[in-house]
Amino acid sequence: MKSLRIIAIAVNFLVGSVSVAAAQDYNKGYEAATAGDFQTALQELRPLAEKGHAPAQSILGMLYQNGRGVLQDDTEAVKWYQLAAEQGNAFAQFTLGVIYENGEGVPQDYTEAVKWYRLAAEQGMSIAQANLGLMYRRGDGVLQDDTEAVKWYRLAAVQGISSGQFNLGWMYENGEGVPQDYTEAVKWYRLAAVQGNAQAQTLLGGMYFYGNGVLQSNVVAHMWSNIGSTNGDPDAGGIRDILAGLMTSADISEAQQMARECMTSDYQNCSW
Repeated sequence: MKSLRIIAIAVNFLVGSVSVAAAQDYNKGYEAATAGDFQTALQELRPLAEKGHAPAQSILGMLYQNGRGVLQDDTEAVKWYQLAAEQGNAFAQFTLGVIYENGEGVPQDYTEAVKWYRLAAEQGMSIAQANLGLMYRRGDGVLQDDTEAVKWYRLAAVQGISSGQFNLGWMYENGEGVPQDYTEAVKWYRLAAVQGNAQAQTLLGGMYFYGNGVLQSNVVAHMWSNIGSTNGDPDAGGIRDILAGLMTSADISEAQQMARECMTSDYQNCSW
């Protein structure tokens, strides 16, 4: 359920200085929301939100955004997120960034998206850092700046965000915003790949095919492109099939077995 996943991501950013009674009510509402009891969540959180409690406002925005216990209403969601964000709630700031980037309940506005991503990113929110890096990479709402993109990708990557790791790897592979460094590219692709990032898996396979930053291996390249295809990268299957045309039947069988072992071990037993 989308709302429960978002709550799990938000847990470290829904923080406030409140009275003991308010904290108890908030905790009760938060626990109800995570358990899927949205009516109890609304009962506990709405009074707090109306009194200006930013974490409660943020979750109330989430409930409206996802139609949990209330009719789905983007306008109400934005209202509550805005109130929380203006009080410095990083999760609300990040979510407003997503809302403005995608034009959900508001006119699409990349400048506003960057504003809110930046505020959350500066508080250390890794997902916001990754998204802010992408805005700089594309030049959406800011002047295009690969150096700034790398800065924010790196901050997200070292916190374990796979999109930040993937994008940082891409920047190193292509020498954009940093000197070209295939070894660094492989490092970051690999970290994202073992988190299940399909694009990183495919490009890691490409590094093995060309022998960039690693010893060349069609078998390992096939393994990673096969895994990337399984995980939904639309380009991976074609790459895998091209590789298969360059390999013996025995090598293909070996690569397929390696891919199975890698995936069934949750990426703990992957041949490099």
